[in-house]
Amino acid sequence: MTAVAAEADSVATGLGHPANSGDLANPGDPARPAGSADTADPAEGAVRLPGGLVVRRHTAPGFTVDILAAGVGPAAAAAATATALAVASGSRSDSASGPASGPGSGSPDALSPDAPASGRPYDLVVSAGIAGGFAPRAPLGSVVVADSVVAADLGAQTPDGYLAVEELGFGRSTHPVAPALATRIARALADGGRPAVVGPVLTVSTVTGTAARAAELAGRHPGAAAEAMEGFGVAEAAAAYGVPVAEIRAVSNAVGPRDRAAWRIGEALAALRDAFRLLGSTVFVDPEGIPQ
Repeated sequence: MTAVAAEADSVATGLGHPANSGDLANPGDPARPAGSADTADPAEGAVRLPGGLVVRRHTAPGFTVDILAAGVGPAAAAAATATALAVASGSRSDSASGPASGPGSGSPDALSPDAPASGRPYDLVVSAGIAGGFAPRAPLGSVVVADSVVAADLGAQTPDGYLAVEELGFGRSTHPVAPALATRIARALADGGRPAVVGPVLTVSTVTGTAARAAELAGRHPGAAAEAMEGFGVAEAAAAYGVPVAEIRAVSNAVGPRDRAAWRIGEALAALRDAFRLLGSTVFVDPEGIPQ
């Protein structure tokens, strides 16, 4: 699950699947939407979902990956992830009623032709994309593997400081990533020559743009490695369906003062592509470490 098309293209290309756009060659505008019907050709492994979403399917020996650009922010990410999981769940329960209609049909059967052995709609949901990195822990171009997915601004401001939603008694703001899964992903990347930073990835609805805000988040979440906008929404939807979640981010900028001239979006997209190239021959083929 990514936010925008350029990220989805990086993931697809890393897995050996053709990109649907020229964004990898011209990454200066990563916000081109990809969740609409005119951005993917059903003849090339795309499946239309309710709401105009389009899943791109990559099938390789031993595994299948469905790639969906959900839109920016935790709400869009949660809605799109839940839609895909609901359709996939429906395809499993309805599979006995008739044959799959094929890619691009929009039918539930088209999204999930083979139910995972776990009985879940998918074996794993991954939130992936570019992100801001907390310096010096996660420098530009590095890859971050989440050991927890944290809604960093889900709570309340009080005269005595910030209170997380748990302290208010209203829910949760953190989804831990299974330690064996985070370790397996990080080890696969390191073995492939791309060591990763492992730590909390924060989800925010407003990207940090000042040093004061960066310091506040770092102080509130010790060890935080990166800041992005979708992970917690993806994790909430995955948890509702009992599917393990991971988050993988490539760092395009430092968390702090907004300086577009210092952004390295192209480098981050290339790092994301390389990360999924490595995972496509390791973790996705051999699900060791994925909770069953």
